[in-house]
Amino acid sequence: EALVLQREVYARDVARDVSHEHTIMCGNNLATSFLTLERFDDAKTLLRDQLLPAARRSLGFDHDLTLRLGRSLAVALTRNPESTRDDLLEAETIMQDVVRRRRRVFGPTHPETRHVENILSVTRTNLAARVDST
Repeated sequence: EALVLQREVYARDVARDVSHEHTIMCGNNLATSFLTLERFDDAKTLLRDQLLPAARRSLGFDHDLTLRLGRSLAVALTRNPESTRDDLLEAETIMQDVVRRRRRVFGPTHPETRHVENILSVTRTNLAARVDST
């Protein structure tokens, strides 16, 4: 039921202005719900096709919300049990960029910087395991 409401709020906001920070934040909430429900393809599509391009255009590549969206896309690619090696490579590339930007903008000791460094480490572990199993 909450997912239905989040979709309605996001759809309403998109109709007004897809590039407004509030709209992007509502979309991020929807993507987070998709991840929680393990609807990885829905999260990936929303993040890759709509939210990240809008956030990069309107907020910039270094904005906190843009970086959170990148992190969420990488998580969707990494946690999906059906992810391919290419998905994991994409997740690693995204996380390398997010970590680099987080370190530069927020500093190496910021809690979110440390969090994304851990996600990058998990992504690399998953990628190595995928390579080892092929």
